[in-house]
Amino acid sequence: MGTLNIINRETLIFSDRIQAGRMLADSLSRLNNPQDMLVLGIPRGGVVLAHQIARGTGGSLDVVLTRKLGAPYNPELAIGAISENGNLYLNDELISTLRVNSEYIKQIRQEQLAEIAARHKLYRNVLDKVSLEGKTVILTDDGIATGATMQASIWAAKAEKPKKIILAVPVASLESVRKLALEVDETICLSTPPVFYAIGQFYREFDQVSDKQVLEILGKYKTKGS
Repeated sequence: MGTLNIINRETLIFSDRIQAGRMLADSLSRLNNPQDMLVLGIPRGGVVLAHQIARGTGGSLDVVLTRKLGAPYNPELAIGAISENGNLYLNDELISTLRVNSEYIKQIRQEQLAEIAARHKLYRNVLDKVSLEGKTVILTDDGIATGATMQASIWAAKAEKPKKIILAVPVASLESVRKLALEVDETICLSTPPVFYAIGQFYREFDQVSDKQVLEILGKYKTKGS
């Protein structure tokens, strides 16, 4: 089990993703080897935070391409997730409770793999994938509700044999972050609110992040043609 550092067990409200990313960067300022450090953001919102963390720590940046598998009639509720390399995470308890059949899971898996392929083509035209082997990897997103997408991201990162994985998020449900902390070397979470309905409730501004915004950030770390 890795270490779990919860900064505040009360409710914090962030002005936006930029502020949340800067606060995480401050919490990670003790890391002193930027040549060894790679910040991975989960598109799209997580890339905004990853940019602030990379700027604050001097590390490099990349994206981790994972997609949530939404529940029938409730796509915001994750019953699992799929990663770029095909790793599949399923919340068996939730699937059983909702009586989700295998045909639905097969269908939604194929749909999300197609979305990952499209994003791969779009993002990798700007920023080549960075190898994680031997690196200190910081995984981030704008928050964690069920943890399904982050779980798939952790599995994807582990497959590349990094030296260390640090999970850094501004807000998470306590149950989810405790479970994920078992999978990584270290976890930093700024807030675990006692009442948690949706990530957006902890941000004053929580507009959807566009692919254009992601590409603008990736362009700052551009490797193509360099």
